Amino acid sequence: MKKISALIVCLALCAMQLYSQDNAFAVQLSIENGAIEGNYDTKTGIQKYFGIPFAKPPVGDLRWKAPQPVDNWKGVKETKQFGPRPMQKLIWGDMNSRSNGVSEDCLYLNVWTPASRNTKNLPVLLYFYGGGYVAGDGSEPRYDGERMAQEGIVVVTCNYRLNVFGFLAHPELSAEAPYKASGNYGLLDQVAALQWVQRNIASFGGDPKKVTICGESAGSISVSYQMASPLAKKLIAGAMGESGAGIHPTLAPVTLAEAEKTGADFAKNAGHPSIKELRALPARDIYEIYNESQRFGFPVVMDGYFLPKTLPQIFAAKEQAQVPLLLGWNSAEIPGQAFMQGQPYTPEAFANRVKAEYPNDYEEVMKLYPGKDSHEVELSATALASDRFISYSTWKWGDLHAKNSAQPVYRYLYSKLRPPLKNENMVPGLAGGFVPKDPNAPPAPPAVGAPHACEIEYCMGNLPLVNDFAWTYDDIKVSDTMMKYFANFIKTGNPNGEKLPEWSAAKPNDATPPVMILNTESKAEKAVNDGRYRFLDKVYKNN
Repeated sequence: MKKISALIVCLALCAMQLYSQDNAFAVQLSIENGAIEGNYDTKTGIQKYFGIPFAKPPVGDLRWKAPQPVDNWKGVKETKQFGPRPMQKLIWGDMNSRSNGVSEDCLYLNVWTPASRNTKNLPVLLYFYGGGYVAGDGSEPRYDGERMAQEGIVVVTCNYRLNVFGFLAHPELSAEAPYKASGNYGLLDQVAALQWVQRNIASFGGDPKKVTICGESAGSISVSYQMASPLAKKLIAGAMGESGAGIHPTLAPVTLAEAEKTGADFAKNAGHPSIKELRALPARDIYEIYNESQRFGFPVVMDGYFLPKTLPQIFAAKEQAQVPLLLGWNSAEIPGQAFMQGQPYTPEAFANRVKAEYPNDYEEVMKLYPGKDSHEVELSATALASDRFISYSTWKWGDLHAKNSAQPVYRYLYSKLRPPLKNENMVPGLAGGFVPKDPNAPPAPPAVGAPHACEIEYCMGNLPLVNDFAWTYDDIKVSDTMMKYFANFIKTGNPNGEKLPEWSAAKPNDATPPVMILNTESKAEKAVNDGRYRFLDKVYKNN
Protein backbone atom coordinates (compact mmCIF):
# COMPACT_ATOMS: atom_id res chain seq x y z
CA MET A 1 0.00 0.00 0.00
CA LYS A 2 2.88 2.36 0.72
CA LYS A 3 4.13 1.91 -2.86
CA ILE A 4 0.68 2.64 -4.27
CA SER A 5 0.34 5.74 -2.12
CA ALA A 6 3.77 6.93 -3.17
CA LEU A 7 2.81 6.36 -6.81
CA ILE A 8 -0.34 8.43 -6.49
CA VAL A 9 1.52 11.26 -4.80
CA CYS A 10 4.31 11.12 -7.41
CA LEU A 11 1.90 11.22 -10.35
CA ALA A 12 -0.11 14.03 -8.82
CA LEU A 13 2.97 16.14 -8.15
CA CYS A 14 4.37 15.50 -11.62
CA ALA A 15 1.08 16.40 -13.26
CA MET A 16 0.88 19.60 -11.23
CA GLN A 17 4.41 20.53 -12.25
CA LEU A 18 3.93 19.80 -15.91
CA TYR A 19 0.48 21.28 -16.44
CA SER A 20 0.36 24.31 -14.17
CA GLN A 21 0.70 27.76 -15.75
CA ASP A 22 -0.03 29.58 -12.49
CA ASN A 23 3.61 29.45 -11.42
CA ALA A 24 5.11 31.09 -14.52
CA PHE A 25 6.30 34.58 -15.33
CA ALA A 26 7.32 35.99 -18.70
CA VAL A 27 10.96 35.90 -19.77
CA GLN A 28 12.62 37.33 -22.84
CA LEU A 29 15.83 36.65 -24.69
CA SER A 30 17.38 37.56 -28.03
CA ILE A 31 18.10 35.13 -30.85
CA GLU A 32 19.45 35.81 -34.33
CA ASN A 33 16.15 37.04 -35.79
CA GLY A 34 14.90 39.13 -32.86
CA ALA A 35 13.59 38.98 -29.32
CA ILE A 36 11.25 36.25 -28.07
CA GLU A 37 9.15 35.91 -24.92
CA GLY A 38 8.45 32.63 -23.19
CA ASN A 39 7.54 31.44 -19.69
CA TYR A 40 9.70 30.73 -16.65
CA ASP A 41 8.08 28.06 -14.45
CA THR A 42 9.06 28.81 -10.86
CA LYS A 43 7.97 25.34 -9.69
CA THR A 44 10.15 23.35 -12.06
CA GLY A 45 12.81 25.98 -12.80
CA ILE A 46 12.38 25.41 -16.53
CA GLN A 47 12.01 28.14 -19.13
CA LYS A 48 9.79 27.27 -22.07
CA TYR A 49 9.67 28.85 -25.52
CA PHE A 50 7.12 27.35 -27.91
CA GLY A 51 6.42 28.06 -31.57
CA ILE A 52 9.74 29.65 -32.54
CA PRO A 53 9.98 29.93 -36.36
CA PHE A 54 13.17 28.35 -37.71
CA ALA A 55 12.40 28.73 -41.44
CA LYS A 56 10.07 30.76 -43.60
CA PRO A 57 6.56 29.35 -44.01
CA PRO A 58 6.83 26.80 -46.88
CA VAL A 59 3.79 28.14 -48.70
CA GLY A 60 3.11 29.60 -52.14
CA ASP A 61 6.28 29.56 -54.22
CA LEU A 62 8.11 27.93 -51.28
CA ARG A 63 5.88 24.83 -51.36
CA TRP A 64 8.19 21.91 -52.26
CA LYS A 65 11.37 23.91 -51.82
CA ALA A 66 14.18 23.50 -49.31
CA PRO A 67 13.55 25.54 -46.15
CA GLN A 68 14.52 29.20 -46.41
CA PRO A 69 15.97 31.45 -43.66
CA VAL A 70 13.50 33.31 -41.45
CA ASP A 71 13.17 37.07 -41.85
CA ASN A 72 14.09 39.21 -38.87
CA TRP A 73 11.25 40.72 -36.85
CA LYS A 74 10.87 43.90 -34.86
CA GLY A 75 9.71 44.05 -31.29
CA VAL A 76 9.19 40.96 -29.14
CA LYS A 77 7.66 37.79 -30.63
CA GLU A 78 5.55 35.90 -28.10
CA THR A 79 6.54 32.22 -28.07
CA LYS A 80 4.25 30.72 -25.46
CA GLN A 81 2.07 28.52 -27.69
CA PHE A 82 2.98 25.59 -29.89
CA GLY A 83 2.91 26.41 -33.59
CA PRO A 84 0.62 24.60 -36.07
CA ARG A 85 1.43 21.01 -36.84
CA PRO A 86 2.21 19.93 -40.42
CA MET A 87 -0.60 19.02 -42.81
CA GLN A 88 -1.79 15.50 -41.95
CA LYS A 89 -4.72 13.25 -41.15
CA LEU A 90 -5.23 11.83 -37.67
CA ILE A 91 -3.87 8.36 -38.40
CA TRP A 92 -2.36 6.92 -35.22
CA GLY A 93 -4.45 6.44 -32.08
CA ASP A 94 -1.67 7.42 -29.68
CA MET A 95 -1.06 10.92 -31.10
CA ASN A 96 -2.42 13.71 -28.94
CA SER A 97 -1.27 17.03 -30.35
CA ARG A 98 -1.17 20.30 -28.41
CA SER A 99 -0.47 22.33 -31.56
CA ASN A 100 -2.24 25.49 -32.63
CA GLY A 101 -4.11 23.85 -35.50
CA VAL A 102 -2.87 22.29 -38.75
CA SER A 103 -1.16 24.30 -41.48
CA GLU A 104 1.38 24.31 -44.28
CA ASP A 105 2.94 27.10 -42.20
CA CYS A 106 4.38 24.59 -39.73
CA LEU A 107 8.14 25.12 -39.41
CA TYR A 108 8.33 25.92 -35.72
CA LEU A 109 10.37 24.48 -32.87
CA ASN A 110 10.12 24.42 -29.08
CA VAL A 111 12.78 24.83 -26.40
CA TRP A 112 12.83 23.81 -22.74
CA THR A 113 15.90 25.01 -20.83
CA PRO A 114 17.03 24.77 -17.19
CA ALA A 115 19.58 27.56 -17.71
CA SER A 116 19.91 30.33 -15.14
CA ARG A 117 21.08 33.79 -16.19
CA ASN A 118 24.73 32.71 -15.98
CA THR A 119 24.48 29.13 -17.27
CA LYS A 120 26.52 28.18 -20.32
CA ASN A 121 27.46 25.09 -22.33
CA LEU A 122 24.63 22.76 -21.31
CA PRO A 123 24.18 19.57 -23.38
CA VAL A 124 21.40 19.72 -25.97
CA LEU A 125 18.81 17.19 -27.16
CA LEU A 126 17.01 17.68 -30.48
CA TYR A 127 14.14 15.20 -30.75
CA PHE A 128 12.44 14.19 -34.04
CA TYR A 129 8.90 12.79 -33.77
CA GLY A 130 7.72 9.58 -35.37
CA GLY A 131 4.68 8.87 -37.51
CA GLY A 132 5.91 7.21 -40.70
CA TYR A 133 6.65 10.58 -42.37
CA VAL A 134 2.89 11.03 -42.73
CA ALA A 135 1.85 12.28 -39.26
CA GLY A 136 3.15 13.67 -35.96
CA ASP A 137 4.37 16.94 -34.49
CA GLY A 138 6.73 18.34 -31.87
CA SER A 139 3.98 19.37 -29.46
CA GLU A 140 2.83 15.86 -28.53
CA PRO A 141 2.81 15.42 -24.73
CA ARG A 142 4.96 12.29 -24.85
CA TYR A 143 7.79 14.34 -26.43
CA ASP A 144 7.49 17.16 -23.86
CA GLY A 145 10.97 18.32 -22.86
CA GLU A 146 10.34 19.69 -19.37
CA ARG A 147 11.20 16.58 -17.38
CA MET A 148 14.38 15.90 -19.39
CA ALA A 149 15.37 19.55 -19.02
CA GLN A 150 15.26 19.05 -15.25
CA GLU A 151 18.19 16.67 -15.77
CA GLY A 152 20.31 19.64 -16.89
CA ILE A 153 19.67 19.40 -20.65
CA VAL A 154 18.36 21.94 -23.15
CA VAL A 155 15.60 20.10 -25.04
CA VAL A 156 14.36 21.03 -28.51
CA THR A 157 11.54 19.50 -30.55
CA CYS A 158 10.95 20.60 -34.12
CA ASN A 159 8.27 20.19 -36.75
CA TYR A 160 9.09 18.96 -40.24
CA ARG A 161 6.92 18.63 -43.35
CA LEU A 162 5.14 15.34 -43.97
CA ASN A 163 3.53 13.20 -46.68
CA VAL A 164 2.96 14.95 -50.03
CA PHE A 165 3.96 18.32 -48.57
CA GLY A 166 7.27 17.01 -47.28
CA PHE A 167 8.46 14.31 -49.66
CA LEU A 168 7.06 14.83 -53.17
CA ALA A 169 9.71 14.59 -55.90
CA HIS A 170 9.06 15.69 -59.49
CA PRO A 171 11.23 16.37 -62.56
CA GLU A 172 10.19 20.03 -62.60
CA LEU A 173 11.09 20.42 -58.92
CA SER A 174 14.52 18.92 -59.58
CA ALA A 175 15.07 21.22 -62.56
CA GLU A 176 14.37 24.36 -60.53
CA ALA A 177 16.40 23.41 -57.43
CA PRO A 178 19.98 24.72 -57.26
CA TYR A 179 21.14 21.22 -56.30
CA LYS A 180 19.14 19.65 -59.18
CA ALA A 181 17.09 17.22 -57.13
CA SER A 182 13.76 17.10 -55.29
CA GLY A 183 11.99 15.40 -52.41
CA ASN A 184 13.37 15.04 -48.86
CA TYR A 185 11.91 18.41 -47.82
CA GLY A 186 10.96 17.08 -44.39
CA LEU A 187 14.51 15.85 -43.83
CA LEU A 188 15.88 19.19 -45.04
CA ASP A 189 13.60 20.85 -42.47
CA GLN A 190 15.37 18.78 -39.81
CA VAL A 191 18.73 19.99 -41.13
CA ALA A 192 17.46 23.57 -40.91
CA ALA A 193 16.45 22.94 -37.29
CA LEU A 194 19.92 21.55 -36.57
CA GLN A 195 21.50 24.61 -38.16
CA TRP A 196 19.21 26.86 -36.11
CA VAL A 197 20.34 25.06 -32.97
CA GLN A 198 23.97 25.61 -33.91
CA ARG A 199 23.40 29.35 -34.34
CA ASN A 200 21.00 30.01 -31.47
CA ILE A 201 21.18 27.43 -28.70
CA ALA A 202 23.84 29.35 -26.74
CA SER A 203 21.16 31.99 -26.06
CA PHE A 204 19.29 29.28 -24.13
CA GLY A 205 22.40 28.17 -22.21
CA GLY A 206 23.18 25.28 -24.57
CA ASP A 207 26.45 24.22 -26.16
CA PRO A 208 26.31 23.85 -29.97
CA LYS A 209 29.20 21.37 -29.70
CA LYS A 210 27.13 19.03 -27.49
CA VAL A 211 24.04 18.41 -29.62
CA THR A 212 22.56 14.90 -29.54
CA ILE A 213 19.74 13.99 -31.93
CA CYS A 214 17.13 11.41 -31.03
CA GLY A 215 13.85 10.10 -32.38
CA GLU A 216 11.44 7.18 -32.45
CA SER A 217 10.20 5.23 -35.51
CA ALA A 218 10.31 7.75 -38.40
CA GLY A 219 12.17 10.01 -35.97
CA SER A 220 14.74 7.26 -35.42
CA ILE A 221 14.93 6.69 -39.16
CA SER A 222 15.54 10.44 -39.46
CA VAL A 223 18.44 10.21 -37.02
CA SER A 224 20.01 7.47 -39.14
CA TYR A 225 19.67 9.65 -42.24
CA GLN A 226 21.03 12.75 -40.50
CA MET A 227 24.05 10.73 -39.34
CA ALA A 228 24.67 9.81 -42.98
CA SER A 229 23.97 13.18 -44.59
CA PRO A 230 26.89 15.43 -45.54
CA LEU A 231 24.62 18.37 -44.63
CA ALA A 232 24.13 17.30 -41.01
CA LYS A 233 26.82 14.90 -39.87
CA LYS A 234 29.17 17.63 -38.58
CA LEU A 235 26.42 19.30 -36.58
CA ILE A 236 25.91 16.53 -34.02
CA ALA A 237 27.88 15.10 -31.09
CA GLY A 238 25.75 12.03 -30.50
CA ALA A 239 22.84 10.03 -31.92
CA MET A 240 20.04 7.98 -30.38
CA GLY A 241 17.51 5.83 -32.22
CA GLU A 242 14.36 4.18 -30.90
CA SER A 243 13.11 1.55 -33.37
CA GLY A 244 14.02 2.29 -36.94
CA ALA A 245 16.69 3.06 -39.53
CA GLY A 246 16.45 3.99 -43.20
CA ILE A 247 17.67 0.60 -44.37
CA HIS A 248 15.70 -1.85 -46.54
CA PRO A 249 12.96 -2.88 -45.81
CA THR A 250 12.25 0.08 -43.48
CA LEU A 251 11.56 3.34 -45.38
CA ALA A 252 14.76 2.90 -47.36
CA PRO A 253 15.59 5.48 -50.04
CA VAL A 254 14.91 5.17 -53.75
CA THR A 255 16.77 6.68 -56.70
CA LEU A 256 15.95 10.19 -57.80
CA ALA A 257 14.62 8.88 -61.13
CA GLU A 258 12.21 6.51 -59.37
CA ALA A 259 11.04 9.23 -56.96
CA GLU A 260 10.51 11.69 -59.81
CA LYS A 261 8.43 9.15 -61.73
CA THR A 262 6.33 8.44 -58.65
CA GLY A 263 5.74 12.17 -58.18
CA ALA A 264 5.00 12.79 -61.85
CA ASP A 265 2.48 9.94 -61.90
CA PHE A 266 0.82 11.32 -58.76
CA ALA A 267 0.53 14.79 -60.30
CA LYS A 268 -0.82 13.40 -63.58
CA ASN A 269 -3.42 11.28 -61.80
CA ALA A 270 -4.42 14.33 -59.78
CA GLY A 271 -5.21 16.18 -63.00
CA HIS A 272 -2.51 18.79 -62.36
CA PRO A 273 0.64 17.45 -64.04
CA SER A 274 2.73 20.61 -63.71
CA ILE A 275 4.26 21.97 -60.51
CA LYS A 276 2.93 25.40 -61.42
CA GLU A 277 -0.60 24.02 -61.33
CA LEU A 278 -0.03 22.13 -58.09
CA ARG A 279 1.48 25.20 -56.39
CA ALA A 280 -1.53 27.25 -57.44
CA LEU A 281 -3.89 24.92 -55.57
CA PRO A 282 -4.89 25.72 -52.00
CA ALA A 283 -3.52 23.45 -49.28
CA ARG A 284 -6.97 21.91 -48.84
CA ASP A 285 -6.95 20.61 -52.41
CA ILE A 286 -3.48 19.10 -52.10
CA TYR A 287 -4.51 17.54 -48.79
CA GLU A 288 -7.66 16.01 -50.28
CA ILE A 289 -5.95 14.83 -53.47
CA TYR A 290 -3.26 13.12 -51.43
CA ASN A 291 -5.77 11.44 -49.10
CA GLU A 292 -7.89 10.30 -52.05
CA SER A 293 -4.83 8.67 -53.62
CA GLN A 294 -4.62 6.37 -50.56
CA ARG A 295 -0.85 6.65 -50.69
CA PHE A 296 1.19 6.14 -47.51
CA GLY A 297 3.57 9.03 -48.03
CA PHE A 298 6.38 9.34 -50.56
CA PRO A 299 9.84 7.76 -50.35
CA VAL A 300 13.09 9.26 -49.15
CA VAL A 301 15.35 10.00 -52.12
CA MET A 302 19.01 9.47 -52.90
CA ASP A 303 19.19 12.99 -54.23
CA GLY A 304 22.97 13.48 -54.33
CA TYR A 305 22.54 16.42 -51.97
CA PHE A 306 21.02 15.45 -48.64
CA LEU A 307 21.63 11.75 -49.28
CA PRO A 308 24.25 10.70 -51.85
CA LYS A 309 24.04 6.90 -51.36
CA THR A 310 22.28 4.22 -49.32
CA LEU A 311 23.03 4.07 -45.61
CA PRO A 312 24.95 0.76 -45.85
CA GLN A 313 27.14 2.31 -48.57
CA ILE A 314 27.76 5.48 -46.57
CA PHE A 315 28.53 3.66 -43.32
CA ALA A 316 30.72 1.06 -45.04
CA ALA A 317 32.79 3.94 -46.45
CA LYS A 318 32.99 5.46 -42.92
CA GLU A 319 31.42 8.65 -44.25
CA GLN A 320 28.80 8.89 -41.49
CA ALA A 321 29.01 11.09 -38.39
CA GLN A 322 31.68 9.56 -36.18
CA VAL A 323 29.78 9.95 -32.91
CA PRO A 324 28.56 7.71 -30.07
CA LEU A 325 25.32 5.88 -30.90
CA LEU A 326 22.65 4.51 -28.56
CA LEU A 327 19.86 2.54 -30.17
CA GLY A 328 17.40 -0.25 -29.67
CA TRP A 329 13.93 -1.60 -30.29
CA ASN A 330 10.97 -3.07 -28.46
CA SER A 331 10.36 -6.73 -27.71
CA ALA A 332 7.10 -6.98 -29.71
CA GLU A 333 7.13 -4.13 -32.21
CA ILE A 334 4.17 -5.46 -34.15
CA PRO A 335 1.76 -8.37 -33.52
CA GLY A 336 2.47 -11.76 -35.00
CA GLN A 337 -0.70 -11.54 -37.08
CA ALA A 338 1.17 -9.09 -39.33
CA PHE A 339 3.07 -12.18 -40.49
CA MET A 340 0.31 -14.79 -40.08
CA GLN A 341 -2.17 -12.75 -42.17
CA GLY A 342 -5.24 -14.02 -40.37
CA GLN A 343 -4.06 -17.61 -39.99
CA PRO A 344 -4.24 -19.18 -36.50
CA TYR A 345 -1.19 -19.55 -34.29
CA THR A 346 -0.76 -23.25 -35.02
CA PRO A 347 2.49 -25.00 -35.97
CA GLU A 348 0.99 -26.03 -39.32
CA ALA A 349 -0.21 -22.56 -40.26
CA PHE A 350 3.08 -20.99 -39.21
CA ALA A 351 5.09 -23.51 -41.20
CA ASN A 352 2.96 -22.83 -44.28
CA ARG A 353 3.47 -19.08 -43.95
CA VAL A 354 7.23 -19.54 -43.58
CA LYS A 355 7.32 -21.80 -46.65
CA ALA A 356 5.39 -19.21 -48.63
CA GLU A 357 7.71 -16.37 -47.63
CA TYR A 358 11.02 -18.24 -47.60
CA PRO A 359 10.71 -21.29 -49.86
CA ASN A 360 14.46 -21.66 -50.29
CA ASP A 361 15.35 -21.04 -46.63
CA TYR A 362 12.45 -22.72 -44.86
CA GLU A 363 14.52 -24.96 -42.58
CA GLU A 364 16.85 -22.15 -41.52
CA VAL A 365 13.96 -19.85 -40.72
CA MET A 366 12.24 -22.54 -38.64
CA LYS A 367 15.41 -22.98 -36.59
CA LEU A 368 15.67 -19.24 -35.98
CA TYR A 369 11.93 -18.83 -35.37
CA PRO A 370 10.73 -22.19 -33.97
CA GLY A 371 7.07 -23.09 -33.66
CA LYS A 372 6.45 -26.33 -31.80
CA ASP A 373 3.20 -25.25 -30.16
CA SER A 374 0.74 -22.37 -30.36
CA HIS A 375 2.51 -20.24 -27.73
CA GLU A 376 5.90 -20.64 -29.39
CA VAL A 377 4.30 -19.89 -32.76
CA GLU A 378 2.87 -16.63 -31.41
CA LEU A 379 6.28 -15.63 -30.04
CA SER A 380 8.08 -16.54 -33.26
CA ALA A 381 5.49 -14.93 -35.52
CA THR A 382 5.71 -11.76 -33.42
CA ALA A 383 9.51 -11.83 -33.58
CA LEU A 384 9.55 -12.40 -37.34
CA ALA A 385 6.94 -9.72 -38.02
CA SER A 386 8.81 -7.26 -35.78
CA ASP A 387 12.17 -8.04 -37.34
CA ARG A 388 10.83 -7.54 -40.85
CA PHE A 389 8.99 -4.38 -39.85
CA ILE A 390 11.68 -2.43 -38.00
CA SER A 391 13.95 -4.42 -35.64
CA TYR A 392 16.31 -5.73 -38.33
CA SER A 393 16.92 -2.30 -39.86
CA THR A 394 17.75 -0.87 -36.41
CA TRP A 395 20.13 -3.78 -35.76
CA LYS A 396 21.80 -3.21 -39.12
CA TRP A 397 22.35 0.47 -38.33
CA GLY A 398 24.09 -0.37 -35.07
CA ASP A 399 26.09 -3.18 -36.65
CA LEU A 400 27.30 -0.89 -39.45
CA HIS A 401 28.37 1.83 -37.04
CA ALA A 402 30.14 -0.61 -34.70
CA LYS A 403 32.12 -2.02 -37.64
CA ASN A 404 32.90 1.31 -39.28
CA SER A 405 33.56 3.66 -36.39
CA ALA A 406 35.79 3.90 -33.35
CA GLN A 407 32.82 5.34 -31.43
CA PRO A 408 30.78 3.24 -28.95
CA VAL A 409 27.44 1.68 -29.85
CA TYR A 410 25.04 0.96 -26.97
CA ARG A 411 22.11 -1.32 -27.66
CA TYR A 412 18.89 -1.89 -25.71
CA LEU A 413 15.78 -4.06 -25.87
CA TYR A 414 12.76 -2.41 -24.31
CA SER A 415 10.63 -5.15 -22.73
CA LYS A 416 8.30 -3.58 -20.15
CA LEU A 417 4.72 -4.70 -20.76
CA ARG A 418 2.24 -1.83 -20.87
CA PRO A 419 -0.37 -1.59 -18.14
CA PRO A 420 -4.00 -1.81 -19.24
CA LEU A 421 -5.77 1.10 -20.92
CA LYS A 422 -8.02 3.07 -18.61
CA ASN A 423 -10.74 3.13 -21.24
CA GLU A 424 -12.12 -0.39 -21.55
CA ASN A 425 -13.70 0.52 -24.88
CA MET A 426 -10.28 0.90 -26.53
CA VAL A 427 -7.71 -1.73 -27.53
CA PRO A 428 -4.06 -1.52 -28.64
CA GLY A 429 -3.47 -0.78 -32.33
CA LEU A 430 -1.32 -2.67 -34.81
CA ALA A 431 1.94 -0.72 -34.43
CA GLY A 432 1.51 1.42 -31.35
CA GLY A 433 -1.45 3.53 -30.38
CA PHE A 434 -4.97 2.28 -29.74
CA VAL A 435 -8.28 2.01 -31.56
CA PRO A 436 -11.97 1.61 -30.59
CA LYS A 437 -12.81 -1.87 -29.41
CA ASP A 438 -15.02 -3.99 -31.66
CA PRO A 439 -17.74 -5.31 -29.33
CA ASN A 440 -18.15 -8.39 -31.54
CA ALA A 441 -14.46 -9.28 -31.59
CA PRO A 442 -13.13 -11.98 -29.27
CA PRO A 443 -10.93 -10.82 -26.38
CA ALA A 444 -7.39 -9.98 -27.45
CA PRO A 445 -4.72 -12.42 -26.26
CA PRO A 446 -2.35 -11.19 -23.53
CA ALA A 447 0.56 -9.13 -24.83
CA VAL A 448 3.77 -11.06 -25.41
CA GLY A 449 6.04 -8.00 -25.36
CA ALA A 450 6.34 -4.24 -25.59
CA PRO A 451 4.69 -2.77 -28.71
CA HIS A 452 5.97 -0.16 -31.12
CA ALA A 453 6.22 3.40 -29.73
CA CYS A 454 5.30 2.46 -26.17
CA GLU A 455 8.68 3.50 -24.71
CA ILE A 456 8.57 7.19 -25.70
CA GLU A 457 6.83 8.52 -22.60
CA TYR A 458 9.13 6.38 -20.46
CA CYS A 459 12.45 7.62 -21.85
CA MET A 460 11.33 11.26 -21.78
CA GLY A 461 9.89 11.00 -18.25
CA ASN A 462 6.38 11.85 -19.43
CA LEU A 463 4.13 9.17 -17.97
CA PRO A 464 2.05 11.84 -16.14
CA LEU A 465 1.31 13.53 -19.48
CA VAL A 466 -0.05 10.34 -21.08
CA ASN A 467 -3.28 9.67 -19.26
CA ASP A 468 -4.48 6.69 -21.28
CA PHE A 469 -2.85 3.97 -19.21
CA ALA A 470 -3.16 2.83 -15.60
CA TRP A 471 0.48 3.46 -14.66
CA THR A 472 1.97 1.53 -11.74
CA TYR A 473 4.99 1.88 -9.50
CA ASP A 474 6.90 -0.43 -11.87
CA ASP A 475 6.21 1.93 -14.78
CA ILE A 476 7.57 4.88 -12.79
CA LYS A 477 10.66 2.80 -11.97
CA VAL A 478 11.33 1.81 -15.58
CA SER A 479 10.80 5.38 -16.76
CA ASP A 480 13.26 6.72 -14.20
CA THR A 481 15.91 4.18 -15.25
CA MET A 482 15.48 4.73 -18.99
CA MET A 483 15.40 8.51 -18.70
CA LYS A 484 18.61 8.52 -16.63
CA TYR A 485 20.38 6.31 -19.18
CA PHE A 486 19.29 8.67 -21.97
CA ALA A 487 20.24 11.79 -19.99
CA ASN A 488 23.68 10.40 -19.19
CA PHE A 489 24.27 9.60 -22.85
CA ILE A 490 23.20 13.09 -23.93
CA LYS A 491 25.61 14.61 -21.39
CA THR A 492 28.64 12.38 -21.92
CA GLY A 493 28.14 9.97 -24.85
CA ASN A 494 27.94 7.15 -22.29
CA PRO A 495 24.69 6.00 -20.62
CA ASN A 496 26.36 4.72 -17.46
CA GLY A 497 26.37 6.43 -14.07
CA GLU A 498 24.13 7.17 -11.07
CA LYS A 499 24.41 3.58 -9.81
CA LEU A 500 22.52 2.26 -12.82
CA PRO A 501 23.16 -1.32 -14.00
CA GLU A 502 26.35 -1.38 -16.07
CA TRP A 503 25.77 -1.03 -19.82
CA SER A 504 28.71 -2.02 -22.00
CA ALA A 505 29.18 -0.97 -25.60
CA ALA A 506 29.02 -3.50 -28.42
CA LYS A 507 32.24 -4.56 -30.11
CA PRO A 508 32.66 -5.03 -33.87
CA ASN A 509 31.80 -8.52 -35.12
CA ASP A 510 30.64 -9.70 -31.69
CA ALA A 511 28.11 -12.48 -32.33
CA THR A 512 26.56 -11.97 -28.89
CA PRO A 513 26.98 -8.26 -28.07
CA PRO A 514 25.75 -6.84 -24.75
CA VAL A 515 22.14 -5.63 -24.75
CA MET A 516 20.53 -3.62 -21.96
CA ILE A 517 17.15 -5.22 -21.22
CA LEU A 518 14.98 -2.32 -20.08
CA ASN A 519 12.30 -3.73 -17.81
CA THR A 520 11.14 -3.58 -14.21
CA GLU A 521 14.54 -5.00 -13.28
CA SER A 522 16.84 -3.69 -16.00
CA LYS A 523 20.03 -5.63 -16.68
CA ALA A 524 22.58 -6.22 -19.42
CA GLU A 525 22.57 -9.58 -21.17
CA LYS A 526 24.37 -11.09 -24.12
CA ALA A 527 22.28 -11.01 -27.29
CA VAL A 528 20.86 -14.43 -28.08
CA ASN A 529 18.92 -13.75 -31.30
CA ASP A 530 21.41 -12.01 -33.57
CA GLY A 531 21.41 -15.03 -35.85
CA ARG A 532 17.96 -13.85 -36.96
CA TYR A 533 19.36 -10.50 -38.08
CA ARG A 534 22.34 -12.04 -39.84
CA PHE A 535 19.95 -14.26 -41.77
CA LEU A 536 17.74 -11.31 -42.74
CA ASP A 537 20.87 -9.42 -43.72
CA LYS A 538 21.47 -12.04 -46.39
CA VAL A 539 17.84 -11.93 -47.48
CA TYR A 540 17.75 -8.15 -47.82
CA LYS A 541 21.25 -7.97 -49.33
CA ASN A 542 22.23 -4.83 -47.44
CA ASN A 543 25.93 -5.59 -47.52
